[in-house]
Amino acid sequence: MSGRHNFIIAIDGFSSCGKSTLAKALAKKLKFAFIDSGAMYRAVTLYFIRHNIALDDQDAIDNALNDIHIDFIPNAVKTEIHLNDEDISEEIRQMYISDKVSDVSAIKAVRTAMVTQQQKLGSRRNIIMDGRDIGTTVFPDADLKIFMTADPKVRAARRYLELTEKGEDVTLEEVVENLANRDRIDSTRAESPLRQAEDAIVLDNSNLTPEQQLHFVEEEYLKVKASRIQA
Repeated sequence: MSGRHNFIIAIDGFSSCGKSTLAKALAKKLKFAFIDSGAMYRAVTLYFIRHNIALDDQDAIDNALNDIHIDFIPNAVKTEIHLNDEDISEEIRQMYISDKVSDVSAIKAVRTAMVTQQQKLGSRRNIIMDGRDIGTTVFPDADLKIFMTADPKVRAARRYLELTEKGEDVTLEEVVENLANRDRIDSTRAESPLRQAEDAIVLDNSNLTPEQQLHFVEEEYLKVKASRIQA
């Protein structure tokens, strides 16, 4: 732990494990700021698609990253994700973004730019940030690290339900293939691959309700908070 005074909770794990759902609920309970790092990579992916940025064109990527400004704007209902002042909260959850986001996230320049933004966001306030490399790369000194996982079939079913409820025309087989591909890319990329930090607490939520997951992490937070006070 560094000499900072704010409290950082890092939640990492595989796609469709419910990281954001848990992080949002925990942030509300603890009155922490919630930063969805995955949404930042989705925002970059959306920008690249809209501007036809080739993923092997380094100059175009560097220029694009200079023009990308991402903000998290809280309102009475949720926190909106804005890309250059446009609310893209719903657009970045579409399947065509999911199909490309892992490839974009694997680009070193993209990760460097986003990690810099993420570290600035967590430099002065109590935050909960979820993603793939929060506890290993972004905040290796996070006060509490959670690594989430779940059975692949459970994850696929959850993601399929989420998409179909939004009216997307997608099959369960497509979702299974998408998740498997993202797992492969996320876990094998050269730049900040998805892996469990040595000091992370594993949360397998295959058979847990959202309430049970929230209780589990809240208890871990209280343990760490108590130890900080005693120290």
